[in-house]
Amino acid sequence: MINITLKDGNVIELEKGSTVKDAAFAISSGLGRAAMAGRVNGERVDLRFPLEEDCTLEIRTFDDEDGQHAFRHTSSHILALAVKRLYPEVKLAIGPAIADGYYYDFDKEGSFSAEDLLKIEEEMKKIVKDDLKLERYTLSREEAIALMKEMDEPYKVELIEDLPEDEVLSFYKMGEFVDLCAGPHISSTKLVKAFKLTQVAGAYWRGSEKNKMLTRIYGTSFPKKADLDEYLLRIEEAKKRDHNKIGRELGIFTSSELIGQGLPLFKKNGTKILQVMKRFIEDLEESRGYEFTQTPLMSKSDLFKISGHWDHYKDGMFIMCQDPHGHGDDVEGEVRPLRPMACPFQFAIYNSDQHSYRDPPVRMGETSTLFRNESSGEMHGLTRVRQFTISEGHLIVRPDQLEEEFKGVLDLTNYVMEVLGIKDDITYRFSKWDPKDTHKYINNPEAWEATQNTMREILDHAGVDYVEAEGEAAFYGPKLDLQMKNVHGKEDTIITVQIDFALPGRFNMTYVDKDGQKKHPIVIHRTSIGCYERTLAILIEKYAGAMPLWLAPVQVRLLPISEKYHDYVEEVLALMKKKGIRAEMDERNEKIGYKIREARNEKIPYFVVIGEQEQENGTLSVTSREKGDEGKVSMEDFINRIIMEDESKFNYHFAKKAEETKDEN
Repeated sequence: MINITLKDGNVIELEKGSTVKDAAFAISSGLGRAAMAGRVNGERVDLRFPLEEDCTLEIRTFDDEDGQHAFRHTSSHILALAVKRLYPEVKLAIGPAIADGYYYDFDKEGSFSAEDLLKIEEEMKKIVKDDLKLERYTLSREEAIALMKEMDEPYKVELIEDLPEDEVLSFYKMGEFVDLCAGPHISSTKLVKAFKLTQVAGAYWRGSEKNKMLTRIYGTSFPKKADLDEYLLRIEEAKKRDHNKIGRELGIFTSSELIGQGLPLFKKNGTKILQVMKRFIEDLEESRGYEFTQTPLMSKSDLFKISGHWDHYKDGMFIMCQDPHGHGDDVEGEVRPLRPMACPFQFAIYNSDQHSYRDPPVRMGETSTLFRNESSGEMHGLTRVRQFTISEGHLIVRPDQLEEEFKGVLDLTNYVMEVLGIKDDITYRFSKWDPKDTHKYINNPEAWEATQNTMREILDHAGVDYVEAEGEAAFYGPKLDLQMKNVHGKEDTIITVQIDFALPGRFNMTYVDKDGQKKHPIVIHRTSIGCYERTLAILIEKYAGAMPLWLAPVQVRLLPISEKYHDYVEEVLALMKKKGIRAEMDERNEKIGYKIREARNEKIPYFVVIGEQEQENGTLSVTSREKGDEGKVSMEDFINRIIMEDESKFNYHFAKKAEETKDEN
């Protein structure tokens, strides 16, 4: 007999060789029926996994991420088998489970039509009905290559050939379908009772534009049809809130094929929102002791060779080269990459002066325009673009200041999220390096472990509720990522805070300590509102385009009933603008009902109708986006109300926080 320690600490005894599924039924018959996968000693496994020795065990159902992963990974195999049955000539690439669904990439001549997807779904239904079992087995690397060559699956061969020569590879067999796969999977296709293929898209093999464009089919699946129906309804509602749709409809941004993908054009409404956001952040950061810099958009490649970006990030950079042969290297002529981040530039500013131990913390801020060579398949609206602007900052601190300054950054970012109204939507991810994939990182295991332990202690002391994620760190240090899901359920990083143990030494950044010796400081890299474009996308979706008053590009629209009231409306408009209210007049020769509908559709917070009575009495007929028709209000009262409402949601809190920070300092 062996002892199995469960998640709650209880221990059960089972015969050696019992499976995870046996253990689930031993706990309860209900859990046995609901089980999808398990974790043995922390590792994800199938239900069929044999328990050979004492271990810890967690049973995963569809309510758990691991259970959903196994269920939807099996769904992707069902999709692949259906495609191979209908289109035998198609070559298979990869087919993982993802958040809320799965996909599979295929190499097919031409794409899949809507009619093709319906045929594939019908074939998938047959596979589910046939109750095909999933069987796992392993092969050596040589055997695996031979099998995939025999099956004429070149993408699988390439994947296997990139693995170590002594690697033992796992395969899953499902009917006549065999796939290279780490798993885990559920035990049978019959459990996948509800599924839907949702989208066809292009995807480069291995995410590189240098490789062939494949066809990706997305889908989702659930154990119950009711859950699928609810999900599809939610997706339809999400499409209505997609910033890419609303942002264009409201005149916030547009794009042009002549300019290129990932290079949005901001119209007057979008530009005004960004202007308000930037002024807010710059004033806020300045009140918290940040010194603002302005640095070039490009530099010699030497700068990024020192920082390590040239080795770790070169493929993501736009490189302008005077080399007549276009090799992108310093063979002939000078290479000037557009900057993907501003940190090395601010380090150069720090190094332009000598520093003593009294100088830190040095808090440097910059509204930085950056450039990153994103692949075309990754770009979407404003969430991932090739040119963007961030609230970039670097805090240069002594080791004894690190925790206090890190907590100060957390306080800043939390305050910003609170003002934006998205604090409750944020989750925290502690992103660590992957010691098994050292080529992605500066390879200094001792420094990584020490810095990660320090960050973990700071987060714990600050009471941050976070999850840990291996392999998501920056190449020079661990980071805290503030994550938020968009309307489609995809998680985006909004803000990052990083502890850098490497670059101060690489750039020979120093301060003279009390003992007269030069010491390297520690650098905290951070943003406070993140990438303005991505944050704007989040806000458009959060508010369905109805931006809070302080962010609304137009706060009040004045609607004269006829042209004869234009002079009076101009006086009202001038007074509102003098008071700092973003107001405008709709002077078009249109019926008032049409103007009102336009104001509603454009989600203006307030619109005001002005006619004879309003002009004679100095009143305004006010309609608000939230309360509807409010009747006649005196002009003075309305103006004061807008000012106070604006301040209560933004300016007042900001001024109060700035005063508190000033007092503390």
